[in-house]
Amino acid sequence: MFSLFLMPITMATTYVSIYKLIPDYLVTKRYWLFGLYSMYTLIISAYLIMVSIFFSLIYIANFSYTDMNPITRNILLVTTGVYLVVVIVSAFKLLKLNASQVESTKKLETKILETQLKLKEQELNYLKMQIHPHFLFNTLNTIYGFALKKADETPEMILKLSNLLDYLLYQVDKPFVLLTEEINHIKDYIELEKMRFNNSLDVTFKIENISENTKIAPMLLMPFIENSFKHGVLKNGVLRIKINLSCTSENILFTIENTHFKSENSTKGIGLENIQKRLDLLYKDKCELKIDATENLYKVLLKLNKIN
Repeated sequence: MFSLFLMPITMATTYVSIYKLIPDYLVTKRYWLFGLYSMYTLIISAYLIMVSIFFSLIYIANFSYTDMNPITRNILLVTTGVYLVVVIVSAFKLLKLNASQVESTKKLETKILETQLKLKEQELNYLKMQIHPHFLFNTLNTIYGFALKKADETPEMILKLSNLLDYLLYQVDKPFVLLTEEINHIKDYIELEKMRFNNSLDVTFKIENISENTKIAPMLLMPFIENSFKHGVLKNGVLRIKINLSCTSENILFTIENTHFKSENSTKGIGLENIQKRLDLLYKDKCELKIDATENLYKVLLKLNKIN
């Protein structure tokens, strides 16, 4: 019977705590208002507890203090019991809100990551679209020149270009391809350029320790090679290009150097800017690109971490 007198105030205090004080002030970090309204709630609830004890004294013990249950005589114990219920229920409410907040945060982070991934994919596709037409334009110009001369090498050039187009159309949309595939198409491109330059080209392509399962972003090396042919300068009637590609247990090492004439725009250009952006998007801090333009040589060093 005594508990029935205390139940309404216990329920009311708990309700105010879990549905008003905690969500509106504590969770929103309005700590000053939370402390103020908590003090008001404490004072009012303590007064109502005293009133409840008084009415229980009237109806249960008939104003006889000696007839009261020993536990109900201890006002501090009764008050502590009421607030203990409030604290326990409020603690469960906080745990529930915290779990809900963590879940909402995870969902929000997932959406942000998905959005960032889509933006990166769109940016990568945009950069690829800038690179590929430039590469195709140069190659088609070379074939056009041979066709005008009705050279015997024209059919072979068209066949090699066909292989490159197949690579561009069906492989380049993949995030990563086998390094061996990239090497084969680099060789095709070099052969096309050899036909164009005839005896005015001295190119070497050295490959070391290339494993069958090593992967790389498609068309990542080709623009460097293309630039060496496009911007290289003939020295003593010959364009010299040296290409080295090797692998260690953790890295892919690519170097290329060609004869050139140093100018203010030696290390600039849309193609190189696009490559740098692709490197930032695909490899982030797992790559290193160095470009060194001396008086007679243009050198590129690219170091990539292997993709597992």
